[in-house]
Amino acid sequence: MTVARGNPAAHEVLVDTWPHFGVVLTRLRPEEHRDPKDFYSNQLTVYYRDEGAWRALLGGTGAVGWNRAFQIQGMQDGVYQAVSEAAGAKGLRLETHRYQALLSPGAPQPRAQVPPGLRLAPVSPSHVPLLNATWGFGGNARSRRFLLGLVRALPSACVLGPRGRPVSWSLLDPLGCLSHGYTLPAWRGRGLGGVTLGALGGGLHARGFPVYCGVLPQNGPSQRAVRAVGFQPQPGTLYLLVVTPP
Repeated sequence: MTVARGNPAAHEVLVDTWPHFGVVLTRLRPEEHRDPKDFYSNQLTVYYRDEGAWRALLGGTGAVGWNRAFQIQGMQDGVYQAVSEAAGAKGLRLETHRYQALLSPGAPQPRAQVPPGLRLAPVSPSHVPLLNATWGFGGNARSRRFLLGLVRALPSACVLGPRGRPVSWSLLDPLGCLSHGYTLPAWRGRGLGGVTLGALGGGLHARGFPVYCGVLPQNGPSQRAVRAVGFQPQPGTLYLLVVTPP
């Protein structure tokens, strides 16, 4: 969807054969690889009809650049096993994160409104240091650069506090996934996360995008927050696999 609508994240789509394909892989354009250790921006995702075709693609066609750090996301049976075996055979480090995928059939419906003294706005580049400091995967120069790219290229929403500082926010990643949602501890329990999800998800839904997100199964507060605005859990596991060369 993002590639077909302006391609702001500079991704490309590959298939193993055409017109009858077994695998669809999206990845960052090779010319955009500026830092071989940057797995944040080097995002891939895969869909396949045949697991054997997926394993063949991993086996050395050049579609997956094993000499660079990358992350790959997928939900199908075998996606984790195939990447794990291929990375192990090459002596590469694999970091595995398992998420619950949730989909909103319509526009998310927040139960709260923006409180007096606060206002909705897009996330600004000046807010990125705060986002980077509060993100579990963040806190470094590469994550800061990645977040800045998201804010500049893709839709976002935040609730600004009385002093113009974000107190709750949600971003969109290059795969069209609502992500990086966070509410400052002092502002939790007021439904502000639902407000940002409603604003951002509503705009995406109006443009025809699927509205989905991934939440750690053990993150009870976030699970409750997204379900409260209409997201429904999907079967299977959404894998985020980070591969890094030694």
